[in-house]
Amino acid sequence: MRYLIKISYDGSKFFGFQRLKGKKTVQGELEKVLTKINKTIVVVKGAGRTDRGVHAYDQGVSFDLNINITTEGLKSAMNSLLDSSIHVNDCMVVDDEFHARFDVKLKTYEYIINIGDYDPIINDYVYNYNRDLDIKAMKKASKYLVGIHNFEAFTSGERESYNSIIYKITITKKKDLIYIKFVGKSFYRYMVRNLVGALMSVGMKKNNPDCIKELLANRNKTINYTTVLANGLYLTKVEY
Repeated sequence: MRYLIKISYDGSKFFGFQRLKGKKTVQGELEKVLTKINKTIVVVKGAGRTDRGVHAYDQGVSFDLNINITTEGLKSAMNSLLDSSIHVNDCMVVDDEFHARFDVKLKTYEYIINIGDYDPIINDYVYNYNRDLDIKAMKKASKYLVGIHNFEAFTSGERESYNSIIYKITITKKKDLIYIKFVGKSFYRYMVRNLVGALMSVGMKKNNPDCIKELLANRNKTINYTTVLANGLYLTKVEY
């Protein structure tokens, strides 16, 4: 029987989602626990392979079990055995053809920047930039990213296709924290962190908002920006 679970985790405690020999990863911890419950090897598939330091509130994970167990029983068993930095929020039975990655309709990511004083307590959970940013200019620049585009200039590594769609970007400020939210179909390796870096370069007044149009048109990194740190990034919602 195939299951889908929705999990949250503290990315600062793992070397990313994907299984990595000799390292503590989210996939590795899930498979270890599920194999114990199932009594045979279980391999899981995630909606997104979050990098080391990236957090999640709503990561989707699918897998098969050959034992008879209810969804509530499975959720309870997993939470009793899992590392305290991972929690199963929901569990459901899905069709045998379902895939946690390929059946995603929408993903939402959020990046948090602290523009106030340096705070060591939240350092693993926000980007401690600790300087002002021109939010108005960043909002203007973000509008160029909405829609269907080739995002090669914002993607690390080689792919067959860099095309994707971003449905919505919002930038809000609450006290000293800036929240940048991206809603889209597919986000490639380092793509969100690169998008935030490019928008921050506009907020720093190193580039003007039109630089985003140039990056999209030229399909390579013709304008300098920095890939931001992973610790401020959250996978907040996966929709099927």
